[in-house]
Amino acid sequence: MALRVVVTGAAGQIAYSLLYSIAKGDVFGSNQEVELVLLDIPPMMSVLDGVVMELQDCALPLVKKTVATADPNEAFKACDAVIMVGAMPRKEGMERKDLLKANAKIFEGQGKALNDFAKKTVKVLVVGNPANTNCVLTLRSAPSIPAANFTCLTRLDLNRAQAQVASRLGRPCESVRNLIIWGNHSSTQFPDAAHGNVVGADGSVTSVYDAVKDDAWLTGEFVTTVQTRGSAVIKARKLSSAMSAAKAIGDHMRDWWFGTKENEWVSMGVLSDGTKYGIPKDIVYSMPVKIGADKSWSVVDGLSISDFAREKMDITAKELLEEKDMAIKFLSSA
Repeated sequence: MALRVVVTGAAGQIAYSLLYSIAKGDVFGSNQEVELVLLDIPPMMSVLDGVVMELQDCALPLVKKTVATADPNEAFKACDAVIMVGAMPRKEGMERKDLLKANAKIFEGQGKALNDFAKKTVKVLVVGNPANTNCVLTLRSAPSIPAANFTCLTRLDLNRAQAQVASRLGRPCESVRNLIIWGNHSSTQFPDAAHGNVVGADGSVTSVYDAVKDDAWLTGEFVTTVQTRGSAVIKARKLSSAMSAAKAIGDHMRDWWFGTKENEWVSMGVLSDGTKYGIPKDIVYSMPVKIGADKSWSVVDGLSISDFAREKMDITAKELLEEKDMAIKFLSSA
């Protein structure tokens, strides 16, 4: 049976890089048929028609149906997976509260449509920024769907961190494992290499700290490079990350669908229950998770947290609490 996969903001540049990967089978499986549902706002429908034409012209055997719509109720009907790329971007002169207010309206409305029309087993990935807080707003507006079915994207940050360490060591990216992104998908996030390891050319496994042999780099330039990579891309490219964001979305959903490898974890923004690592309850906070074959995730427990890490983790938690409290004031039900 075909999976019904919804992509919001489907006329945008991230979706343009993402849709082919989904349609080709790189995300949900090379034999999994899909129905692609492309959701965007009414002014973008003519652009979306062009995207539909291109998907048709790719002649991909796994795509059984493609639907373009501006109606969230139609888009989310009986859907299996939703990738929420669309969000109000921050415009010049826009204050943070204005951005939160605009997105509160968008994600509250889409959350209600999910609540009313999506399958209760739907898996929802929030990408549009501020992703962590938009994820909180969405799940609060969809109380009939389990909160564990909502996550936000920090895989791009994790991929960036992995690439930085691999480049430093001259090793392939896949040889670097179990790095962690803690907190918000913002410049306060904390890329943490303390529990990571590296597989050598001879198959030996070494901790990242022992392999890099430069603690100052791992607690300094490495952290700030990952934190500010998005703005560095914009400065160089004059456009935001699209290709790498789409790749990260595919990585996140594929791991959610098929599970993580043994003895490995990934980072995802998930709703905190207040019992792990001193992270406050009811914020969506990026943590290390393992995912089972049944698509259920669990936070990796028992990792040691240094004083340096604690300080960084608390800073990003404080930002998320402030964002959430401000955004919730804009919900119609608040």
